[in-house]
Amino acid sequence: MARRKRRGFTREYKAEVVELIRTSGRSVGAVAKELDLSETAVRRWAQQVTVDAGRGGTGALTTAEREELVRLRRENRTLAMEREILRKAAAFFAKESV
Repeated sequence: MARRKRRGFTREYKAEVVELIRTSGRSVGAVAKELDLSETAVRRWAQQVTVDAGRGGTGALTTAEREELVRLRRENRTLAMEREILRKAAAFFAKESV
């Protein structure tokens, strides 16, 4: 079975799909099949809408919290690289001055 190329979807599209599931009374699987989406992805979208509405389980992150976490991890990686560069530069110049 050939793997499908990974596709990206906007927040608006995801919200429309979840709303379609809630209003139509059809199952997640039926809607996913009709729209040529993976059932797992659609279930994840529906679960994330529940979490964003404040009805998620303990430890579940809202979309805003996830975005902030990604931003902070990226910033942390950058700062660690900068610190490593400065450490190496300090060692290089200390060796040169001796």
